[in-house]
Amino acid sequence: MKQNFKSIYKNLSIPEKSGKNIGLLRTLCSIFGGLLVSYLSMTLLTFLTPIPLGESLVIPIYFYTLLWAVLSFWIALSHTKLIALKRVFIPSFICIIAILFFILGS
Repeated sequence: MKQNFKSIYKNLSIPEKSGKNIGLLRTLCSIFGGLLVSYLSMTLLTFLTPIPLGESLVIPIYFYTLLWAVLSFWIALSHTKLIALKRVFIPSFICIIAILFFILGS
């Protein structure tokens, strides 16, 4: 079992042979990971703005489209598959913890 995790980690941490091919995993991570992180940050932004909820939805909706494009590009430019997965999961967990902090704290 331990050897299996080492081989998966080693496989994910090997850089792509050609920089021209982006790979299926990095493509899916960039599209859906960028979507997930931008939705979570949009939700977090509605909690952070001091404006009432109906009026504060305009700012995150405009911010969402730019953020999705930037995050998808940032994830797609990663050198390895492991870095792409980290760029999806680490910001997602940070946003989830912050959202839970605001929901459970109030």
